[in-house]
Amino acid sequence: MRRYALRVASLATALGVWQTLTSLNVDLWLRFSQFPTVTDVARAFAARLSGPDYWTDLTDSLTRILTGFLLAAVLGVATGVFVARSRLAEDLLGPVLEVIRPIPAIALVPVAILLFPSNEQGIVFITCTAAFFPVLVSTRHAVRALTPMWEEAVRTMGGGRWRILGSVVLPGALPGVFGGLSVGIGVSWICVISAEMISGQYGVGYRTWQDYTVVDYPGVFVGMVTIGVLGWLTSTAVEVLGRRLTRWLPRTAYVPGARPPRPARPSRFAKPAPAAPAAVSGGPVSGAPASGGPTSEEARDEHLV
Repeated sequence: MRRYALRVASLATALGVWQTLTSLNVDLWLRFSQFPTVTDVARAFAARLSGPDYWTDLTDSLTRILTGFLLAAVLGVATGVFVARSRLAEDLLGPVLEVIRPIPAIALVPVAILLFPSNEQGIVFITCTAAFFPVLVSTRHAVRALTPMWEEAVRTMGGGRWRILGSVVLPGALPGVFGGLSVGIGVSWICVISAEMISGQYGVGYRTWQDYTVVDYPGVFVGMVTIGVLGWLTSTAVEVLGRRLTRWLPRTAYVPGARPPRPARPSRFAKPAPAAPAAVSGGPVSGAPASGGPTSEEARDEHLV
């Protein structure tokens, strides 16, 4: 509860600073007098919620982002596994993908306009392209980082390629895959809003740009807040799904809200511990663990289990 209270206090402090700077028309180096206040944005937000256009824009943007992101997730994971597991696929697809990857997805707007018959399909294409490469790169690195011993163990027990793929490759690469998905959903929001501003007819990005052209600055901030909330919700959903699907991972290294114990300070009146007896012939070597006691590696393994 203290952590959630701290988060709410942080957000409230940011809003309070925003309200103070804009209501007092503070103009130092930054011109806060040009900004709408928090109350102006709240009134504009309430007016938008009562109209049908806001919900239409919200539905269109969510449909575009989910369609493009799901396509990118399927294609990115499949291509990443294929390139990481096959030298032929790496030689054929690797150069083409590496040449296209540095190109910003928003720069593909002219290509989408020329290639697809409708703006809707072009926006989905841009969104899919934006999320495809983070998922591809993360999946490829995660598959290549797998321990070969696991695959050899499955082969020893008579497993084939599909068995290895389902039992070793995909489960082992799952943490890296969800890392790429978390990055991809954020990049998708950036590109879908930009594409809507350029060639969209409805959507949050289109409405935000229209408010800017008619100098409706509270409406612009309504669009920005909407984009931020939607991006946060979708990113959180991806992270929660990733944690649910990777429950088998050990997470003892970090416990939210927990603090490491402080080392005890030695007392000035404490007597020094007696020295260990020297090793005798046939006994344990000095510095080695006693017979039957757990070693440091065994203790670490038991801690993880």
